[in-house]
Amino acid sequence: MPRIQDSIIRQYGTRVRLFAQSHYIEGFEEPETVWLSPPAGSVGPGPSDDRMYVVDPIGKEPYEFPYLPPFLGPVHPPVLPDPEGHLDYLAVDTRDFIATHMYGGIRRTLDIWEGYFGRRIDWQFERRFERLELVPLLDWDNAQSGFGFIETGFGPSQAGEEQLFGLNFDVLAHELGHAIVFAEVGHDEATVTGEYLGFQEAMGDVIALISAMHFESVLDRTLASSEGNLYSLNESNRIGELSNVAQVRTASNSRKLSEFAGGWSDPHFLAQPLVGAIFDCLVDVYQERLLQSRLIDPELRRLSEVLALEELADGIVQERFAEAYHGHHDAFKGALIEARDHIGDCLVFLLTRTSPHFLRYADVGDTWIAADRALSGGRHGDDFQENFRWRDIGRTTVGPQLDQQETAEEPHDH
Repeated sequence: MPRIQDSIIRQYGTRVRLFAQSHYIEGFEEPETVWLSPPAGSVGPGPSDDRMYVVDPIGKEPYEFPYLPPFLGPVHPPVLPDPEGHLDYLAVDTRDFIATHMYGGIRRTLDIWEGYFGRRIDWQFERRFERLELVPLLDWDNAQSGFGFIETGFGPSQAGEEQLFGLNFDVLAHELGHAIVFAEVGHDEATVTGEYLGFQEAMGDVIALISAMHFESVLDRTLASSEGNLYSLNESNRIGELSNVAQVRTASNSRKLSEFAGGWSDPHFLAQPLVGAIFDCLVDVYQERLLQSRLIDPELRRLSEVLALEELADGIVQERFAEAYHGHHDAFKGALIEARDHIGDCLVFLLTRTSPHFLRYADVGDTWIAADRALSGGRHGDDFQENFRWRDIGRTTVGPQLDQQETAEEPHDH
């Protein structure tokens, strides 16, 4: 499928600065220059373009049905591009930068996924609202994507830092991920299942993961910090990263769907088996490319998979990955980019062939296997099937929704 045309965007697009990860993480303290697809000079006050606009309200409460955009109350002055039409001139410690960062993060994510889809993604709400409303700073410890809007607040992380969610690219990409699912899959309250709600959160996480991997710095630091072993904790598997020691959710996890046979209380946790299965597929494609290029041998690949599935600790695997990786960074990076893009293509296949009605993870798994068969001739079919089987997807039934107090212990991140 067509990819985002970065070379063309860099020639004609609009510059903005974005944090690739939370700026509390070492190595990501400064924002990076990114090019957005709207041509320089086409971005209006807000910032705004033909698909979205930022409004920065004064004293607004979070949207809650039946209240919907547009916001008509008092607002802070809109951000203006510089005389050449760019947005990369703003100081980081300003309110205007927060508004611009939210616009840039959402717009960049949309550019990436329209590149994977090879077409425009039409908003679910377009019959009522022409554009998506972005609200960058509420006095609210949360972020949400709703009918015609995305809005973010702020709150303390587990490490104690005050986090502005509008400055967190993973959070922004996750919320736009919901909008993409609403647009491509749809939503029907009459037929919604718990697994549909978990699917929504899982897709938000995976879309954020793949989007973050379009930053060169994230790819480089992922490989350097893991020495090529993606099953070690690194930038690629931190979703909604909030600090060096705490993250909202992780893509590399050990959750199985059978843990929810007795019921579930939070769709974010119910999402984890599906997120984990797709992350394992990413690693399988990546390692298959490394094996094909003779950068690792079959025994190392087998050992790394066994250790990941059984959660064993063995320094020998890490040592062997380090030996293979050092001196071959560019080749490892190329394999990771190929894996990223194959998973991105599989997601497009999945999202365009999934029904929101009575959704079950078993059907999602079948469609995922069909995606690989259609896109690669089934090159990774056995590995992908094993990933879903290991998570008990297709082999267990999820129980009913429970009240929080009925749940003895929520699954934990690791």
